[in-house]
Amino acid sequence: MRALFAIAVAFVILFLWPGSGVIYDFLAAPLMQALPEGAKMIATGVITPFMVPMKVTALVAFMVALPYVLYQTWAFVAPGLYEHEKKFALPIVVLSTALFLLGVAFCYYFVFGKVFTFINNFAPKSITPAPDIEAYFSFVITMFLAFGVTFEIPIVVILLVRFGLVTVDKLKEARPYVIVGAFVVSAVITPPDVLSQFMLAVPMCLLYEAGLILSRYVGTRAKAVEPEQSSLG
Repeated sequence: MRALFAIAVAFVILFLWPGSGVIYDFLAAPLMQALPEGAKMIATGVITPFMVPMKVTALVAFMVALPYVLYQTWAFVAPGLYEHEKKFALPIVVLSTALFLLGVAFCYYFVFGKVFTFINNFAPKSITPAPDIEAYFSFVITMFLAFGVTFEIPIVVILLVRFGLVTVDKLKEARPYVIVGAFVVSAVITPPDVLSQFMLAVPMCLLYEAGLILSRYVGTRAKAVEPEQSSLG
């Protein structure tokens, strides 16, 4: 309830200032910059010009309140954890939040501009692009989730090693399958162009390698804790 209240407060503040229209214009900026001069987006529904900016504002409100939402999740789970688990879980929550927001920022500031420019240059000159705002919002949500979740790969690798589900050596052996899987997943999620697929697949592979490097240190600390627990028992 506190997390929902925090999202609602953030939504009201953003709705009052800077306003849902300004927020949507900011979200649409990468596409508008790539479109020919004078081109505009369209709204095919009667209430679409009102509802879509409201949805965008709600999305931004969730991102703004995300640290507090995850903190509430942590506060709910923490009483059931051991002390050494609390010390490990809290940095994971903070790091996962930062990585998710970093993935969204990478998508917005880097990927969108490249992809939209590529698609616009590829389109025949006889076509005048006029994207629908609701379709654009759905596309943005899909891409934000794809890149946000992708940037969580180091966290997944660390947790797998930390809880003894797999070793670092096994994960290294699985590297070729991970690379193939990254390109398959990116081909399914992203638009049907090679550029966006590479922009998702390459970070997935690099983040997997980063997870392997970090999991070495996490795994060493996990082993060091076990003798202490056995001596206490």
